[in-house]
Amino acid sequence: MVQLKKRLAFRRRPVYAPPVAVSADMQDPDVYVVTSEAIRIPAHSKILASASPILEEIIERTKKDLGKIPEIPILGVPYGAVCEFLLFLNSSKCSDEQIKMYGVHLLALSHVYSVEQLKMRCARGLAERLTVENVVDMIQLARLCHSPHLYLKCMKIIIKDFKTVEETEGWKFLQEHDPHLELEILQFIDEEEQRKQRAKKERESQKLYMNLSEAMDCLVHICTEGCTSVGPYNMDTNREKGPCSKFSTCHGIQLLLKHFATCEKKVKGGCLRCVRMWQLFRLHSSICEQGDECKVPLCRKFKVTEEYRRKRNDSRWRLLARKVVSAKAISSLSSFKRTRVEESMTQRS
Repeated sequence: MVQLKKRLAFRRRPVYAPPVAVSADMQDPDVYVVTSEAIRIPAHSKILASASPILEEIIERTKKDLGKIPEIPILGVPYGAVCEFLLFLNSSKCSDEQIKMYGVHLLALSHVYSVEQLKMRCARGLAERLTVENVVDMIQLARLCHSPHLYLKCMKIIIKDFKTVEETEGWKFLQEHDPHLELEILQFIDEEEQRKQRAKKERESQKLYMNLSEAMDCLVHICTEGCTSVGPYNMDTNREKGPCSKFSTCHGIQLLLKHFATCEKKVKGGCLRCVRMWQLFRLHSSICEQGDECKVPLCRKFKVTEEYRRKRNDSRWRLLARKVVSAKAISSLSSFKRTRVEESMTQRS
């Protein structure tokens, strides 16, 4: 028993490590950092205090014990991780190799001691090394260390390949020991799916408004300038114009106009094509700013009717008109940007 006690006492005896390399102008180390292996690493209190407010507070408390050099215990992580942590506090540098070896420990240390620069560096480094096998462990670490960057990266991988993540040991362990995080992940997946559906509907709606805006442009173009064989009443019929740049849309409007001019059923008779053309005329009048000079048929008549409808608070139609105008503005802006980019590329070449 006595021999066993001697051996244990010998193992607990502190081992002195060489000090962390610093500038030659610095004074001798005035504090020790003690690791889990009972290794004492000499360090400079001013450097530690300037890099971490938590270490500064610990140093101030330990300095009250006069007569001996203060000791700061950094426990729970390997000796190598503590050395790399102290090196970063002295140099503000952390290599990819260090992240690869001690990234998890350095993230925990940077969180505990409020070293934000190292925390961001570790979060980015660990995010680059995420796999399906370690993503569950990493998201738990990100949650404990309050690292939103790493947390979101983990969530993206889980959402992308959730069926494979479900088969890992990490997910099974999570289900048994951390049901709150499991529920949080499942809720995030559900919200992400809803967000994608909303974005899809928004894209479809925007595409519809863009098509309506293009149809309005074609309607004005046909009624003002004419396109192929369809145009205003004073257009020279012997001089047929070629197709315009939006002929795929313009041709459909032309067919509707020809049908509208010759159909006997019209709107009251229940002709769907005439109803569609009537709606296009009404939509045009809602966004038209030319007044009496507009050459689109029925524009003036619909404006008078819209004044009456506005008094009755017909909000849905006005909302549609605003959406079409907005889509037209977005289309004009995007085409302007494309032109600028093409011009800049031409100048570079």
